[in-house]
Amino acid sequence: MRVTFLGTGSAMPTGERFQTGLLLESAGGNLLVDCGSGALHGLQRTGVGYDGIDAVLLTHHHLDHVSDLLPLLKARWLAGETDFTIAGPEGTEELVTDLLEVHDYMRDRMDLRFREVEPGSFSLAGFDVSAMEVHHSMYCLAYRFEASAATGSAGSSGAPDSTDGDRPAFVFSGDTEAFTDLIEFADGAAVLAHDCSFPDSVDVDNHPTPNELGGVLADADADVGRVYLTHLYPHTDGEHEAMLDSIAERYDGDVRFASDGLSLDIE
Repeated sequence: MRVTFLGTGSAMPTGERFQTGLLLESAGGNLLVDCGSGALHGLQRTGVGYDGIDAVLLTHHHLDHVSDLLPLLKARWLAGETDFTIAGPEGTEELVTDLLEVHDYMRDRMDLRFREVEPGSFSLAGFDVSAMEVHHSMYCLAYRFEASAATGSAGSSGAPDSTDGDRPAFVFSGDTEAFTDLIEFADGAAVLAHDCSFPDSVDVDNHPTPNELGGVLADADADVGRVYLTHLYPHTDGEHEAMLDSIAERYDGDVRFASDGLSLDIE
């Protein structure tokens, strides 16, 4: 399985980070997770491209996670693609249908298949996925991914940032506060990509600060191989070292900042 961070930013542009999007590749398929502004450009910088994905899976419906969804559909239609699967929490089909009502020339251009998912397990685009509800201002799901056992895993071009290779699972927190059950949901995963939107100096709800995240990581009964911080607001610019130090005061695991274009091979 290969994971590529297409966008590691947030609802406030930094000029350096696209909004949220991740590409997951395996021998069984290619999956786009979230599709915020700029994620489509990030996708096209990979060897997969917008016409090479099999499905998109949304964590929730905030603009910075869905705003490139219709541009993705139009690009695929112009490239001659005829069908596509869009999955996400309850209300995903209504969201896309309403968007197509606004941009009505895109209606019926493609055969769209919708899957609305809830906490539990399901399979999608070559991945076995587990979902859990997280703590955010809108209903949001975190996901745990493993390449489907029947298909194994595969990578693509580009130099990966290698992991320890012991744990073949990747967990994405979506947008959320830090809480113990979520970290334990990631027990045994090679990589956890976790929201860490603001430095400790910002008083915020619905997202964690480094001190809060470090405490929860330390308190949870979980073994996580590596943590990548993502969903970064401009407030974090120039604060990365201090944020990592804050986490390290409470948690001694491997924590790094994600960046747009970073690829990880998880074997």
